[in-house]
Amino acid sequence: MATSQAFDVQEETERLISDAPPAHYIVKIQSFSLLTKNRIYKYESGIFHAEGYKWKLILHPNGNKTKNVKDHVSGYLSMAETSSLPSNWEVYAVIRLFLLDQNEDNYFVVQDAMGKHRQFHWKKLESGFDRLIPLKTFTDSRNGYLVDDTCVLGAEVFIPKERSTGKGESLVMIKDTLRNNYTWKIDNFSNLDREFYDSSIFLVGNYKWNIRFFPNGIGSGLGSHISLYLALAETESLPPGTKVFAEFSLRILNQVKGRHYTVKANHWFSASSWERGWAKFISLTSFKLLGPLVKDFCWVTADVSVLGVVNPFT
Repeated sequence: MATSQAFDVQEETERLISDAPPAHYIVKIQSFSLLTKNRIYKYESGIFHAEGYKWKLILHPNGNKTKNVKDHVSGYLSMAETSSLPSNWEVYAVIRLFLLDQNEDNYFVVQDAMGKHRQFHWKKLESGFDRLIPLKTFTDSRNGYLVDDTCVLGAEVFIPKERSTGKGESLVMIKDTLRNNYTWKIDNFSNLDREFYDSSIFLVGNYKWNIRFFPNGIGSGLGSHISLYLALAETESLPPGTKVFAEFSLRILNQVKGRHYTVKANHWFSASSWERGWAKFISLTSFKLLGPLVKDFCWVTADVSVLGVVNPFT
């Protein structure tokens, strides 16, 4: 392992070249430029295990704006699911972040100088490198870190020197957006007496979706609003750790005046976070004034675009 001379070394950090891949986690990102284009300014990986704790790799592709970082990629490790740890817990760890040089088939490694330990505790779950690599250096394909808009990052944690089975994930940002518009006719509206109704399943990007409609609301909207959600369906059939990033709009159509009621959002859908919507989508009073009912039915639509997918691997 040798010291890198590619660019200026930050104070109190070491920049090395390694032939060995990261021991604990790898993230492959395809169509990297679409992260910023799709307003994903912070990406959190799936959870991985290292040294008896759970971690996430955090990436700010255009710099950590909360710390006023400019012209750099920022990278961190964050402890995850710490609620089971003892009160006032503290963990001291040596962390190392990796970038694959695809031209030379080796890894650029950033770590603290002199074997410095990072402190993690319940008030400070995240630590890392504000200026992991200059953005200009990272995006220049001649340096090998971003080639064909694809990069590979990794992480190692040591408390002390032990290694666990490496796992990882692949994040694919989709250039040619996968999109579908689904329209659902809800009949006999005045006789709806169940808590909620699910639309038929429709496909977007090989993933199954449906709309969930609460005619009398749920949660904070119970009794006063219509609640409306988009759901990723049949998540039990997906490989564990799969996440789907989708931008979507839900709409109730006005059949007479053409004044539709629309709300938009984006969300990382997964088995643990399979639906996204609004308990107070529209008040029942506004719904009646909107006039969407003709012959006691209404139309609800979902416009869904799949922008990115995370696939785990071992």
